[in-house]
Amino acid sequence: MAGSKCIALIAHDQKKDAMAEFARSHQAALADWKIVATGTTGGRVLDACPDLKVTRLKSGPLGGDQQIGALIATGEIDMLIFFIDPLTPLPHDVDVKALTRLAVLYDIPMALNESTAERLIKTLNH
Repeated sequence: MAGSKCIALIAHDQKKDAMAEFARSHQAALADWKIVATGTTGGRVLDACPDLKVTRLKSGPLGGDQQIGALIATGEIDMLIFFIDPLTPLPHDVDVKALTRLAVLYDIPMALNESTAERLIKTLNH
């Protein structure tokens, strides 16, 4: 992935529809970026936007959050959009916290909700 800009997309189960719609609404802005996504989220984004370049990793609970964290730590992710569901308990909550901690540590732009993601997406091609 070196040499091109890369954005990570993740969405909790109750937010996957919103992520697919977000990607569909911003397909033109995302088209020039490499996209990595956790497994199910990536599948939903590809269903909504078959022309986007999406690399699907493992599902979040099966290690996908950690895979994206590793890509952040190696400098391969330039932006993280993670639609979290604060009302649903998650068995892999520790992985989610580690991922957001890495995004803060490595100072990459991160959106955890749709309104912040809307603002970040407007900066993609500027």
